[in-house]
Amino acid sequence: EQVLANGVTEHRHTADIGRGLGLRLVMRVAPDSPIVRFRYELIGLETKLTKSQGADEMSYGTLSLARYPAVTEVRLSEWVEIHHSFELNEVKVEDREFANGARLMGPILAAETKGQSVLLAYEHGSTYPDAFIAFWLDEKRNVILKAVNGNYFAGQKADGYATVWLLLGSVAGTKEDLATALRQFLLSRQALNNASRKPYIFYNSWNYQERLKHWHKKPFLHEMNQERMLKEIDVAHDMGIDVFVIDTGWFTRTGDWRVNPARFPDSLKTVKDRLDGYGMKLGLWFDNSAGVDSEIGKAHADCRGSSGGKVWDPHVIWETEPAHRMCLVSRYWEAFANELIRLHKELGVAYFKWDAIGQYGCTDPNHHHGTADNAEKERGDSHAFQLPLYLAKIVEKIQQACPEAIVDFDVTETHRAVGLAFLSAGKFFLINNGPYCGNYNIPQAAGWPHGNPNLFFFPGPARTWICRQALTYDKWVPMNLFLTHYLPDDGEQNQINCVASLILGQNGIWGDLPAISPEGVGRFGKLLGLYKQVRDDIAAAPPVRKGLIGGCPEIHEKINPATGKGAVVVFITNRGIFEYITQRTVDEKCWATEGASVHRLSDGRAKITVNNAAPMGGAGEADKVAWAKIIYFGVAAE
Repeated sequence: EQVLANGVTEHRHTADIGRGLGLRLVMRVAPDSPIVRFRYELIGLETKLTKSQGADEMSYGTLSLARYPAVTEVRLSEWVEIHHSFELNEVKVEDREFANGARLMGPILAAETKGQSVLLAYEHGSTYPDAFIAFWLDEKRNVILKAVNGNYFAGQKADGYATVWLLLGSVAGTKEDLATALRQFLLSRQALNNASRKPYIFYNSWNYQERLKHWHKKPFLHEMNQERMLKEIDVAHDMGIDVFVIDTGWFTRTGDWRVNPARFPDSLKTVKDRLDGYGMKLGLWFDNSAGVDSEIGKAHADCRGSSGGKVWDPHVIWETEPAHRMCLVSRYWEAFANELIRLHKELGVAYFKWDAIGQYGCTDPNHHHGTADNAEKERGDSHAFQLPLYLAKIVEKIQQACPEAIVDFDVTETHRAVGLAFLSAGKFFLINNGPYCGNYNIPQAAGWPHGNPNLFFFPGPARTWICRQALTYDKWVPMNLFLTHYLPDDGEQNQINCVASLILGQNGIWGDLPAISPEGVGRFGKLLGLYKQVRDDIAAAPPVRKGLIGGCPEIHEKINPATGKGAVVVFITNRGIFEYITQRTVDEKCWATEGASVHRLSDGRAKITVNNAAPMGGAGEADKVAWAKIIYFGVAAE
């Protein structure tokens, strides 16, 4: 056994299972968690895996739920079209589903009886209902976790084969206690490196690039240059940003990932020096393509994505050189990882945003997902199954060389590999600009790409209603693993609403930073400065919510039960007086935005009163109603 970097102890047990095969059980046990993470590995030099029935024939384990009357499937990858986002959904499992042998995707299955709850989960990722692994139910209330497709290909070598990581846990309590235990495990004990778990505040340049295109009819990359980035960095520092991300266009061509000298004459040295002076981290945008003239693309021409025996045509990458989409389930995975490690060493990049990596498509017989002896569909299934595992593998390689590295995988569109596998090393970039006009069948006079397709592209409460819908994740998975950006444009209520929303875990800001007034920048500096005093408590706190998202009131309590520190946020859309008594006891020190008062109760809880009773006039007077109030507990006000 050995103690790993994250404080978890790894145990390995190997046994001979016959037919020239050995089976190794790898278990990772945390001293402070009831969740065990484990997987199986095969050892057998001459043995190959088969599909005698033409399909995957692999079972990972069986769990009896005969003693548990209440069973819940927790889905992580339902695509909710009205919000244009993935969201978590808890679904009750009915007795009739056991009786009739239903199949559930999960990836989490939780069961509860009086005084005890258990869970079984697996680490993979795909868009629901496209399951690669699933839970099969039977009439005896057994749950059998089995492969569906793509888990291996016929003829694959058994030696060195490893299953996905599985999670098994039990608590002496309710399903809610179980959710809290899993949440804490994912926050501090799942990943070998916890840089992605830190609740930094992120800025990304993309929203302003879109404004240039759709508001000002200029190219996306019109102001992708050193002068603009330095202006943004200065404002970002004053606002309290920790990680500054330059989105697409900073490079000459994809694949080789060299800084464009026409845009940044000293290869981002001045930019990095400015960030270092402010104690901020540098982030850059990437995808899995390689420019047609790139050195890495030519050296890995065999790794280009292909299907039907034809290499995919190159296409222009955001106003830069045309590029081929590369398959990451090939030897290219290591070359890609090495390129990003080089950028860390040469440029000091600590944050890597990965975009446009779809799960499906490549069927090439010369990669790591099948051979010419396998049918094209089988090769495609193997690619789709292995992709989230390779993504996590790449991140882990990067983090070995750069322990502080954060890798963020864009899942702002459907058919992305959403699940627990990638979260074992990185985090998700969850929502771009929300739904498009087309989602709601709203016609545009000019039409895409000349008109703005984003329905919630403008500042105001509507975008925040959409973005906060994804807070459903926070019960089971820490919300700070789902980055989403809010708009900081001027207007006191908009800016308070922006901070009130992002501190619940999504932690992102984007927009036109130099256009924000000095008063607005100062407001962010103050509100985020207070947040930073308790952000670790907020990240650790299981969520408490009262009211519907977008309703009035919508109240979120994020108080760390171990410290009493954190925040309560009250969102309102109407005038009136609203009261809330905290579920948890709170620290005596508190600070609140104007219009919110706090009275400490004898039991250590707090009674919060929000007065939003200013009279409203006619049209346009709704702006006088505050959108949000923030109450911090455990802060020292400046």
